[in-house]
Amino acid sequence: MKNVIKILGLFMLVMFSAISFTSCSDDDDPANNDFFAGTYKGSISYNDGSTTNSTDNGSVFVTKIASGTKYNFAFSNSIPDLNGVEFEQQGDNVLVSVGSTATSYIRIDNNELKILYAKDGKIWTANCTR
Repeated sequence: MKNVIKILGLFMLVMFSAISFTSCSDDDDPANNDFFAGTYKGSISYNDGSTTNSTDNGSVFVTKIASGTKYNFAFSNSIPDLNGVEFEQQGDNVLVSVGSTATSYIRIDNNELKILYAKDGKIWTANCTR
């Protein structure tokens, strides 16, 4: 009976150890988390055709919304927000706005936010870091 209890105890110890090691994950991609959310500071501007607003000391607050692939961008200095911009992962830990072109894109990585975004005759730009 003692041998059966020892074997069961050893078996449970081995199973607990195996489960503990396999439950940890190192392949957690920041692009799947809120890794890019936060405040980026630097040069920002906005032009709607009749007025221009720009500063070298602005900020952009980035938030990930519930869809998981869309982000909102809240600008300082009374610049209108950009909301619901959809992103796709490009390379390791880089997000690029869906439908990016040479004249309209948003790119986010772990340290930088670059925006050149045109919509309905309005243009937003940002060259920011955190």
